[in-house]
Amino acid sequence: MSDICIFRRVEKKYLLTPAQYSALRRRIDPYLQPDAYGRSTVMSLYLDTPDYRMIRSSIEAVNYKEKLRLRSYGTPRADSRVFLELKKKFDGVVYKRRAALTERQAEAYLRSGIKPFDSQILRELDYAMGFYGNPKPAAVLSYEREAFTVPAAPNLRLTFDSDARYRAEELSLTAGSAGKSLLSEGIVILEIKTDGSMPVWLSRALDECELRPASFSKYGAAYRDMSRDQSFQPFQVTEGKRYA
Repeated sequence: MSDICIFRRVEKKYLLTPAQYSALRRRIDPYLQPDAYGRSTVMSLYLDTPDYRMIRSSIEAVNYKEKLRLRSYGTPRADSRVFLELKKKFDGVVYKRRAALTERQAEAYLRSGIKPFDSQILRELDYAMGFYGNPKPAAVLSYEREAFTVPAAPNLRLTFDSDARYRAEELSLTAGSAGKSLLSEGIVILEIKTDGSMPVWLSRALDECELRPASFSKYGAAYRDMSRDQSFQPFQVTEGKRYA
C-alpha cells in the first residue's frame, strides 16, 4: 500500500445480522476478490481534545464530520509502518489524507508535535493537529476485517468488519487489540465504498437481504459507552491550554 493516500469517495454502512451476512455473501461472493490486505485486524488509535470535542462535534453534526487517528494492520512493533490519517465527511462524501510513519515516529510526534519528516500530506495533517491543539490518544478501536475489490468495478470496495471492540486505557497500538465489545455478538458492519455509483447486482442483493444504510460510527459508539461510566470525565481541559 502506498505510503501516501489521498482520495474522495462515497461510503455507505450497513449493520448485518449473522443471517443477513450469510445470505448476502452467497449472493455477491462470485463478484468479489480479496484486496491486498484480505483478512486483517484493523486497529485505530483515535485522537481527541481533553473535552472530546472532535467526537462530540461529529455526533452532533449533520453534514460535516472530522476525525484524526493513527491506524495499523495488526499489532505494530516500534519499527512497523502505521498511518496517520485525517478523515473528513461532507454531504456523504469522504475525503481522506494519510501518511505512513513508523510506530516509533508516530508516538514521538504525538508526544512532541514535531514532524518526523516533511511532506505536503504531513503538513496538512500537522495543520489539522495544530487546529485542534495537538489532540492526544482517546480510545483504541479494533475489529476483524475482510476487504474485497470487484474486478469488474475498479472503483468499488467492500469491507466486512466483525468483533468491533474498544478500550479507553493502554492507549497505544503496541498494547494489542483487546477491548470491550461495541455490538451484539455476531453483528457485522458492511462498508461499501464507491465513486457514487453501485452495480445493479449489488443493489439487488442488498434489497433481497432487506438491508438499508445505517448511520454508525465505531468511535462514536465507543464514546457513548464510555460516557455511561460514572467515572468518565469528558470535560477536563488542561489549564492554560487553548483548544480551537
